[in-house]
Amino acid sequence: MIDFKKIAIIATNGYEDLELHYPRIRLIEAGFDVDIISLDHNIIKGKYGYPIKPDLTIEEAKTEDYDGVILPGGTLNPDYLRRNKTILKFIEDLDKEKKMVSAICHAGWVLISAKIIKGRKVTSYFAIKDDIINAGALFEDSEVIIDNNLITSRCPDDLPEYMKVVLAYLK
Repeated sequence: MIDFKKIAIIATNGYEDLELHYPRIRLIEAGFDVDIISLDHNIIKGKYGYPIKPDLTIEEAKTEDYDGVILPGGTLNPDYLRRNKTILKFIEDLDKEKKMVSAICHAGWVLISAKIIKGRKVTSYFAIKDDIINAGALFEDSEVIIDNNLITSRCPDDLPEYMKVVLAYLK
């Protein structure tokens, strides 16, 4: 039985639709409380137009309220998120607290900007492999990589295995 764990999903416009909604639904099905956190309270839309209303802004979110975070990809979403110092601090603080930090696809860019991947084993979408390596990470082309509290994955096709790993880690 899950002890009321709470997970943050941080996203903004341009998120990869499946990489937000599939983890959200799987976590809810497993009994987790999930908050969608964004830059403001406005409805955000995925790159294919699927909308969702954020529960909180990043300024309202506190790391002590969460057991982990999921960062969906899409190219625009992580590019916007990595520019926000409050988001980067949130990710960095969760990592320091050894809480789950999880990213899929292009969301590896947020991990790079939060400066938490140097020397760690990670995967990502192939297009940002060089960015990951140049940030000092140990890149591996696998469906899912776990390095202590850091879980990374490549793309929507990997979501079933990714979420099996995320849910097993959180239990």
